[in-house]
Amino acid sequence: MPTVDANGLAIHYHTEGAGPPLVMLHGATSSGKEDFLAQLPAFKRAFRLYVPDARGHAETKWDARRGFSTEMLVADLAAFADALGLPTFHLLGFSMGAMTALQFAVRHPGRLRTLVLVGCDTQREPRTAVSRRLMDPARIDREDPPWAAELEHRHARQGAGAWRDLLAAVTADVATQPLLEPKELRRVACPTLVVVGDRDPFVPVFHAEQLYRQLPDSQLFVVPGCDHNVPALRPGLFAEACRLFYQRTERVAAERAGVARSL
Repeated sequence: MPTVDANGLAIHYHTEGAGPPLVMLHGATSSGKEDFLAQLPAFKRAFRLYVPDARGHAETKWDARRGFSTEMLVADLAAFADALGLPTFHLLGFSMGAMTALQFAVRHPGRLRTLVLVGCDTQREPRTAVSRRLMDPARIDREDPPWAAELEHRHARQGAGAWRDLLAAVTADVATQPLLEPKELRRVACPTLVVVGDRDPFVPVFHAEQLYRQLPDSQLFVVPGCDHNVPALRPGLFAEACRLFYQRTERVAAERAGVARSL
C-alpha cells in the first residue's frame, strides 16, 4: 500500500481506478480495503479511488492512548486530500467514516462534489450504548475469541493488544463527540445520499430520515432486511444505489469541481 505524510501521520491507503477522485472512509475497528472490498470492482470503473486506513487502524500507525477523536479524523482527512492534491473530491463514509465525512462536509463545504453517508447518526443514542456493548474488549475476549484474533491480526502493526486501547478510545469518542445542530447541517452544500439498513442497531431509520430532512440537497435510501454494514451485506444493491445517485448528480458535481478550480 502507498503512504502519504499528512497531519503528522504516515497514512496508508489503497488506490486504483481512473476518473474523478472518490475518497472512501471505513468504519471503526476495520480497514479501508476490508470494508469496501465488495465495492472496489464497480467503483473503480467510474472513479479514481483513494481508500485510507484511519489513524490507529490496520496500517496507519497511531497509539490511541495518545488521543482519538472525530476532530482528529477530520483533520487527517483534510491533510490527506491536500497531500494528494485533491482540492475537491467525492466522499463516501461508512459508520465512523460517515461521521468523519459529515463533519468534514460541515467544515469544508466547498471541497466536496458529492457525499454518501452510510450508517450515520447525529444523535447520541442508541449508538453510544450499542458501541459500549459491542466494542467492549473484555466482552470480546470472553465471548468472541475469533473476533479478538481477527482484530489482533488486522491491527498487528499497532502493537500487541493495541486493538483493545483503540476500541476503548473509539467508544469514548462516540460518547463525547460534539453533536451537529440543524444549522450546521445546513452548511453541507453538495448532493448527499443517506443510506441506512432498516435493522441497524446503531442508527434507527427515523434518525436517518431526520438527518436526510436536515440536509439541503439529499436523498434517503433505506435498505430492507439489513443491519449496519450495508456495503458488505448488500453490495450489489448498495453499488446500484450509488451508481444512480452519481448519475443523477453528475452535472452538479462537475459544476462544483469547476467552480473550485476557478477560485
